[in-house]
Amino acid sequence: MSKTVTSSYRSVSDRFEPDLVQSPAEQRKLRGHLEQIDYTVFAANQAVLKKTIHTVGIEDFQNLALSASKARSAWVDAAMSAARSRSPLEKTEVERLSLLRAAYEELSEAYDAMRRMVERGYLRLEVPPAKAG
Repeated sequence: MSKTVTSSYRSVSDRFEPDLVQSPAEQRKLRGHLEQIDYTVFAANQAVLKKTIHTVGIEDFQNLALSASKARSAWVDAAMSAARSRSPLEKTEVERLSLLRAAYEELSEAYDAMRRMVERGYLRLEVPPAKAG
Protein backbone atom coordinates (compact mmCIF):
# COMPACT_ATOMS: atom_id res chain seq x y z
CA MET A 1 0.00 0.00 0.00
CA SER A 2 1.53 3.30 -1.01
CA LYS A 3 1.05 6.58 0.82
CA THR A 4 1.45 10.13 -0.36
CA VAL A 5 1.93 12.70 2.37
CA THR A 6 1.57 16.41 1.81
CA SER A 7 1.32 19.25 4.29
CA SER A 8 -2.21 18.41 5.42
CA TYR A 9 -3.51 15.52 3.34
CA ARG A 10 -2.65 11.85 3.25
CA SER A 11 -3.68 9.71 0.30
CA VAL A 12 -3.60 5.93 0.49
CA SER A 13 -3.61 3.74 -2.59
CA ASP A 14 -4.71 0.15 -2.19
CA ARG A 15 -3.24 -0.83 -5.55
CA PHE A 16 -0.66 -3.58 -5.45
CA GLU A 17 2.82 -2.20 -6.02
CA PRO A 18 5.42 -4.96 -6.14
CA ASP A 19 9.05 -4.25 -5.48
CA LEU A 20 10.21 -6.47 -8.32
CA VAL A 21 13.30 -5.99 -10.38
CA GLN A 22 12.08 -6.54 -13.92
CA SER A 23 13.74 -6.33 -17.28
CA PRO A 24 12.76 -3.34 -19.43
CA ALA A 25 10.76 -5.67 -21.71
CA GLU A 26 8.80 -7.07 -18.74
CA GLN A 27 8.18 -3.54 -17.45
CA ARG A 28 6.79 -2.43 -20.85
CA LYS A 29 4.58 -5.52 -21.02
CA LEU A 30 3.24 -4.89 -17.52
CA ARG A 31 2.66 -1.19 -18.29
CA GLY A 32 0.73 -2.23 -21.40
CA HIS A 33 -1.51 -4.51 -19.34
CA LEU A 34 -2.05 -1.83 -16.71
CA GLU A 35 -2.95 0.73 -19.39
CA GLN A 36 -5.45 -1.75 -20.82
CA ILE A 37 -6.97 -2.20 -17.35
CA ASP A 38 -7.15 1.58 -16.85
CA TYR A 39 -8.84 2.05 -20.23
CA THR A 40 -11.36 -0.71 -19.43
CA VAL A 41 -12.22 1.03 -16.15
CA PHE A 42 -12.47 4.38 -17.97
CA ALA A 43 -14.82 2.95 -20.62
CA ALA A 44 -16.99 1.25 -18.00
CA ASN A 45 -17.31 4.43 -15.94
CA GLN A 46 -18.10 6.51 -19.01
CA ALA A 47 -20.74 4.04 -20.24
CA VAL A 48 -22.51 3.86 -16.87
CA LEU A 49 -22.51 7.62 -16.34
CA LYS A 50 -23.81 8.31 -19.85
CA LYS A 51 -26.87 6.19 -18.98
CA THR A 52 -27.54 7.88 -15.63
CA ILE A 53 -26.20 11.40 -15.27
CA HIS A 54 -25.34 12.22 -18.92
CA THR A 55 -23.85 15.70 -18.41
CA VAL A 56 -23.38 18.26 -15.68
CA GLY A 57 -23.16 22.01 -15.77
CA ILE A 58 -21.75 24.76 -13.63
CA GLU A 59 -25.16 25.08 -11.94
CA ASP A 60 -24.98 21.42 -10.83
CA PHE A 61 -21.64 22.10 -9.14
CA GLN A 62 -23.01 25.26 -7.58
CA ASN A 63 -26.09 23.44 -6.25
CA LEU A 64 -24.05 20.61 -4.76
CA ALA A 65 -21.54 23.01 -3.22
CA LEU A 66 -24.37 25.10 -1.76
CA SER A 67 -26.03 22.00 -0.29
CA ALA A 68 -22.74 20.90 1.29
CA SER A 69 -22.19 24.39 2.67
CA LYS A 70 -25.68 24.47 4.21
CA ALA A 71 -25.16 21.03 5.73
CA ARG A 72 -21.81 22.08 7.22
CA SER A 73 -23.37 25.25 8.59
CA ALA A 74 -26.24 23.30 10.20
CA TRP A 75 -23.77 20.84 11.76
CA VAL A 76 -21.48 23.52 13.20
CA ASP A 77 -24.43 25.65 14.35
CA ALA A 78 -25.90 22.66 16.22
CA ALA A 79 -22.51 21.94 17.80
CA MET A 80 -22.12 25.55 18.90
CA SER A 81 -25.64 25.56 20.38
CA ALA A 82 -24.89 22.37 22.29
CA ALA A 83 -21.62 23.84 23.56
CA ARG A 84 -23.34 27.01 24.78
CA SER A 85 -25.46 24.98 27.16
CA ARG A 86 -22.26 24.01 29.02
CA SER A 87 -23.80 20.73 30.05
CA PRO A 88 -22.91 17.25 28.89
CA LEU A 89 -24.53 16.32 25.61
CA GLU A 90 -27.52 14.03 25.71
CA LYS A 91 -27.47 10.91 23.57
CA THR A 92 -30.04 12.43 21.22
CA GLU A 93 -27.89 15.56 20.75
CA VAL A 94 -24.86 13.45 19.88
CA GLU A 95 -26.94 11.42 17.43
CA ARG A 96 -28.25 14.61 15.79
CA LEU A 97 -24.72 16.02 15.48
CA SER A 98 -23.58 12.74 13.97
CA LEU A 99 -26.38 12.82 11.39
CA LEU A 100 -25.65 16.45 10.50
CA ARG A 101 -21.93 15.71 10.11
CA ALA A 102 -22.66 12.63 8.00
CA ALA A 103 -24.92 14.70 5.72
CA TYR A 104 -22.18 17.28 5.25
CA GLU A 105 -19.53 14.63 4.58
CA GLU A 106 -21.72 12.78 2.07
CA LEU A 107 -22.53 15.95 0.13
CA SER A 108 -18.90 17.03 0.17
CA GLU A 109 -17.76 13.61 -1.07
CA ALA A 110 -20.41 13.68 -3.82
CA TYR A 111 -19.10 17.09 -4.95
CA ASP A 112 -15.53 15.75 -5.04
CA ALA A 113 -16.66 12.62 -6.89
CA MET A 114 -18.54 14.63 -9.50
CA ARG A 115 -15.47 16.83 -10.03
CA ARG A 116 -13.25 13.74 -10.46
CA MET A 117 -15.73 12.32 -12.98
CA VAL A 118 -15.41 15.46 -15.08
CA GLU A 119 -11.61 15.58 -14.68
CA ARG A 120 -11.26 11.97 -15.79
CA GLY A 121 -13.61 12.38 -18.73
CA TYR A 122 -16.29 10.02 -17.42
CA LEU A 123 -18.82 12.84 -17.41
CA ARG A 124 -19.20 15.72 -19.85
CA LEU A 125 -19.29 19.26 -18.50
CA GLU A 126 -21.65 21.54 -20.39
CA VAL A 127 -20.37 25.08 -20.32
CA PRO A 128 -22.62 27.79 -21.76
CA PRO A 129 -21.04 29.71 -24.63
CA ALA A 130 -19.36 32.96 -23.67
CA LYS A 131 -21.46 36.04 -24.32
CA ALA A 132 -20.03 38.42 -26.88
CA GLY A 133 -19.69 41.83 -25.50
